[in-house]
Amino acid sequence: MPAWAQWTLGILLAVLVLLMMITVHEFGHYVAGKLLRFRINEFSIGFGPAVFKHTGKKTGELFAVRLIPLGGYCAFDGEDGLDEEQTKDGASMSADPPLENAQAGNSFVPVSSAGNAQENAPVPRGGKFTEMAPWKRIIVLVSGAAMNYLLALLLILAMFGGYGQSLIEVRGVETGEAFPAEYSLAAGDILLGAEGRDLYLATDIGRAVSGKKAGDIITVRVAAKTESGYEERERTVMLRSDVPELSSTEVTGVWKALGIGVEKREDGRYYMLSSVSYRFGFFETVGRSFVYSFRIAGSIFRVIGELFTGKIGLSALGGPVTTIKMTSEIAATGLRNLLEISSFIGVNLAVFNLLPIPALDGSKIVFTLIEWIFKRPVPRKIEAAIHFAGIVLLFGFAILVDVLQFI
Repeated sequence: MPAWAQWTLGILLAVLVLLMMITVHEFGHYVAGKLLRFRINEFSIGFGPAVFKHTGKKTGELFAVRLIPLGGYCAFDGEDGLDEEQTKDGASMSADPPLENAQAGNSFVPVSSAGNAQENAPVPRGGKFTEMAPWKRIIVLVSGAAMNYLLALLLILAMFGGYGQSLIEVRGVETGEAFPAEYSLAAGDILLGAEGRDLYLATDIGRAVSGKKAGDIITVRVAAKTESGYEERERTVMLRSDVPELSSTEVTGVWKALGIGVEKREDGRYYMLSSVSYRFGFFETVGRSFVYSFRIAGSIFRVIGELFTGKIGLSALGGPVTTIKMTSEIAATGLRNLLEISSFIGVNLAVFNLLPIPALDGSKIVFTLIEWIFKRPVPRKIEAAIHFAGIVLLFGFAILVDVLQFI
């Protein structure tokens, strides 16, 4: 395939992956809202001008596909609660017949006037968002992230079941008089665990041996290559050097300590290891799929912690442009890698959306909990202002980390 065609395919796949994850997220809100009888005005795939609209004859809900395929929303009636607060404050009401509006940021799309064929569409049924019980609102808010996680888990199960788990294979090891073969890994070993810890991510082995010193003996579980295939064994390995406390983006010191050598080439140096797919039995595959998803989620919290402690800088992160670029490069290399990057993005979206950051579902859950505990909400105007500020900050942060990738 020509380079330009592979690049185009990668970009299209990246956009489709992001659109799928966002659509699934909003569909989670939609399903929970329907089951709990919330009034839903619009379900939209994408942002911007609508290229397709349809209003349900029975439900009165507007379904739209919009021009910019990098977003979407499920608009609940009265989601911000401002109309309710204005009514209580005695604000004047229009004498015109009310329109059921679908909120999309600061713009509104009237459902009942979406076209001549839809003028007689019924008003969507159900309760306004802020008038529903707090526990129902929390379920609706959590459901988006839950759907992202469930889809990611299904993708991981498909990937592990169809292709196997991506693990590290040792292609060469430095041995010598000081470090004999019986205290070393062997070429062809696939790393399964270290010091009683199963390995899922490259950083797992770093945490297993972090802080150990040169000469320390550790136990590494491997799948050793034999004439008939692979056989799981334990290796006793003497560390060649101290293992420093490593960040989520740096594991170089671990490979050196394990004696995994470095080959020199004209175009630089590379470590004598590679990534391979290794298949486990059915039940172990299912169990490892769940654990793998938890490890991805845990890595997000570690990165956030390392940002605050200064172990890693903002340049280690990426915004939408970087995400699309990385996803396109990985997705175009095969179905297995497409499944892996999709599941990674899915878990990331699930976790990130539940963080208590203004404008995200997590912060809305916090405001709902405050209302539930104190029996009265934070003034809706104040909450709306906080969420708006959060959106501005999030967009600014996303632009900043993307810019840092190109500096």
